[in-house]
Amino acid sequence: MASKQQMGYKCRIAGVLLLLLASIAALVAVVVIQDTWKSKEYSFEYGIVIDAGSSRSNVYLYEWPGEKENETGVVTETMNCKVSGAGISDMKVDPQKDAASWDGFKQCMDNVTNAIPVIKHKTTLLFLGATAGMRLLHQKDEQKSNEILGSLREYLEALPFNFQNASIMTGQEEGLYGWITVNYLMGNFLEKNLWNIYAHPEGEKTVGSMDLGGASTQIAFSVQDDLRGPNYLHVKLYGYPYKVYTHSFLCYGKNEAEKRILDKIVQESSDPSYIINPCFAEGYNVTMNAMDIYDTECTMKPDDYNPDQELFMVGTSNSDKCRSIVKSIFDFKNCSSSQCSFNGVQQPPVAGDFMAYAGFFYTARALGLEGTSDLDQFSALIRKFCDSHWTVLKAENIWILDKYRRTYCYAGHYVYTMLVDGYKFDNETWKNIDFRRQVKKTSIGWSLGYMLSMSNMIPSEVKEITPLTDPVFAGLVFLFSALTITTVVLVFIILIRTCF
Repeated sequence: MASKQQMGYKCRIAGVLLLLLASIAALVAVVVIQDTWKSKEYSFEYGIVIDAGSSRSNVYLYEWPGEKENETGVVTETMNCKVSGAGISDMKVDPQKDAASWDGFKQCMDNVTNAIPVIKHKTTLLFLGATAGMRLLHQKDEQKSNEILGSLREYLEALPFNFQNASIMTGQEEGLYGWITVNYLMGNFLEKNLWNIYAHPEGEKTVGSMDLGGASTQIAFSVQDDLRGPNYLHVKLYGYPYKVYTHSFLCYGKNEAEKRILDKIVQESSDPSYIINPCFAEGYNVTMNAMDIYDTECTMKPDDYNPDQELFMVGTSNSDKCRSIVKSIFDFKNCSSSQCSFNGVQQPPVAGDFMAYAGFFYTARALGLEGTSDLDQFSALIRKFCDSHWTVLKAENIWILDKYRRTYCYAGHYVYTMLVDGYKFDNETWKNIDFRRQVKKTSIGWSLGYMLSMSNMIPSEVKEITPLTDPVFAGLVFLFSALTITTVVLVFIILIRTCF
């Protein structure tokens, strides 16, 4: 009988101890789960980049989740508003044109303002980057360029955003950010895996970038060798370092190159009232003012320069002669390094895939191709275009305005000469050039790459989301604490009765 009573006490003690341990375990589990299973809810961040180009301005709105992928925000373009009017480098000349440009800015900024939640206005960073058009104006008239930027700063500072700066970008920055844009859109830096998590692609190679603007052109590509010099930059994205060769050629944008080519044609003519232009199609004649060619820092003015002088040009569709004139604006002879592109600029050999966009794309499309091609095909398309009569070109490319259509013979030779004779693309490496305007419905340019880099400056607003609400967590802690205390009391009573 005594042994059964003793066994009963032991069972009761064991049961109470088991309950005690379970209560303690449950209490600890609730606390641990609340602390370790909590997630972080990030609000969206926004950034605005104004691309103030040589011929026009674009306002880009970007957004990204507050969480960062190894220090760089995952940025998406949500708006691209084209500002009506001319580029900002043409401001403070004609009051009527200035008024149109300011109206264009205000319309775009109103659209952007309405697209961003009001609560996010004060934290939205706003940048304006002026490119080659303003670089040229700064060389020509520093005071005027400063006044233009000052007026823009005053306007942008009055907006409800966190305005950072309005500045003139260097050509090297423009090239680097274009390279970042291309590779970001191609998924070479970061992509979603099968589990919908962003990860760095294993073994993914980067793509070179070639940008042809109105006043400058840029090339950028990653290099593996330990090369040194002013054209090599180090950049870190998503936790991975890259070494990039990048160079910008001022005055070698499509518009400025055209003026230099027209100057060569004018200088070869003895009669300004009848100038043979081999780069214009036969059947196309036009009267131009001298200021249309020489009102720039990129083209040397003749001694007898008269800005209002009329120049009558007659197209002759002479592809070979046009190509010869185009080549004359490059210097392929002087080079103090093992390899140069042109004008004595050192450049390592091109390797891997390249994306050619902006003016490169529009020129290729006017010739009749997009995407990749072979060198002979591209050359044949140039000759076909340059040898065609104006009426044929108008019938085949009805979507191109005349003021642009007339430029694509010289532009085709210009692109060919720059890429083949300058950058040293050959029959094999030319096949790696992809002429594109967009990737994943996003325009290619420096602004997205700029926003990707600048997003490192933006602190993420983090709100911790716990698996249990505060009342539920407090209730469970109270329940299991009370159960633990009750169990301890029961154990104490049983021990007292057993021992006494």
